[in-house]
Amino acid sequence: MLVWLGRRHREARSGQVFARTFAVVIVLFAATVLVYGALASGWDIGVALPFHLSDLAWMAAAYTLWTRHQWSYALTYYWGLTLSTIAMITPAIEVPDFPHIDFVDFWAEHAMVVWAVIYLTWGLGMRPDWRSYAIAVSTTLAWGVAALGFNTVAGTNYGFVNAKPNAPSPLDLMGDWPWYLGVEVVLGLAVWALITWPWTRSRGAASSGQPVEA
Repeated sequence: MLVWLGRRHREARSGQVFARTFAVVIVLFAATVLVYGALASGWDIGVALPFHLSDLAWMAAAYTLWTRHQWSYALTYYWGLTLSTIAMITPAIEVPDFPHIDFVDFWAEHAMVVWAVIYLTWGLGMRPDWRSYAIAVSTTLAWGVAALGFNTVAGTNYGFVNAKPNAPSPLDLMGDWPWYLGVEVVLGLAVWALITWPWTRSRGAASSGQPVEA
């Protein structure tokens, strides 16, 4: 449905209205949950701050839906298509059952980012390229260094860069700290390159006059 809507209203005013409404819904939902979480935890610094990549992903998604800027689309594409999807397949935290607010928060927040990627890419026609790849890699590495430093000082574990999560996760297959961080980086670089290459290959074929499959 999102792909159909994006293609049908790509150049129309209604498309912009839908995209910006989508952005507002993401921001209002995420902000409401953040406030609730801070109040419910008595403002626990370990969980109350939006420092996880999943938090940055919804911010990038909302910003891109509103502005259609390529740099924020790059972050939305790579973080949403891989990290948000993996989080839903193998949650790194213990998610309570529905209708608990943490259940709604976890699934809705990650799903909306993935939906935004689908809408922006296959609906509106935005595409990643190797510059987008470089933006996503450099931003993610910078965030990792910042998170590692903040966690060390504050005694937190945002992004699970200082320790593995308590719940089972793919990190359990990557060795102990800090080795799993290196494995994450290598796998991330490879997977992100793989989901960049088809788009750049299509452009190259189109520019050379060769037929391109839809």
